[in-house]
Amino acid sequence: MGLLRRGLSFLVRPGILRGAQQPLYRQGQSPSPRTREYFYYVDHQGQLFLDDAKVKNFITCFKDKQFLAFFFKQLAVNRSGRYEDSFPYLSPCGREHNYVRCDDRPVVFTHLLPGASAGQELLSYCGGAERLAVPFQPEKLLMSPENGRLYHPGPEKAGGVGLVKSSLAFELSPCFQYDRGPGQPPTHFHWQNTRHALTNELLPLLRGQVQEEGARG
Repeated sequence: MGLLRRGLSFLVRPGILRGAQQPLYRQGQSPSPRTREYFYYVDHQGQLFLDDAKVKNFITCFKDKQFLAFFFKQLAVNRSGRYEDSFPYLSPCGREHNYVRCDDRPVVFTHLLPGASAGQELLSYCGGAERLAVPFQPEKLLMSPENGRLYHPGPEKAGGVGLVKSSLAFELSPCFQYDRGPGQPPTHFHWQNTRHALTNELLPLLRGQVQEEGARG
């Protein structure tokens, strides 16, 4: 992981500043012996960056699938007692602590992939292809009434909810049925000749996380 970071070091600033030019953190800082801390950002497209990168685009994001798979499989809610407000997620790697903040959710679903058996699909997230994927559960898709974005269940330890990338959401949009009329959330999703009633079970979880983040902010 260190080698990948060093390759992008020319693109980063020397830490994020707060108040009187005091740094909130510095990449690679060591708060205790043999412990290093690094800081990352996940955008709404599911791309991972060093948090203090000057430019955040496809050129500067991490792309190595092996690295991404390891990083996101370790990802969990940050309960370390450090940076919990600024970086709500943590991906530990031995004595290396990788703190993560995000534009929306740290898990962003980017592609639909065929599953191991006929009729089964997987939702892949954050650039990991089949190494980072969950079973596609169409009935559990949620279109947020607050922001219009599409969500799907994600790994439990990373919050249990993932954002569906806007381009993938656009591809899925013709499959929604709106029985409550215009301006209301969808009620059903048509997939593989089946009409799925949407459960909206993610809504309380998503709203609870938004309220918690608002309280931290």
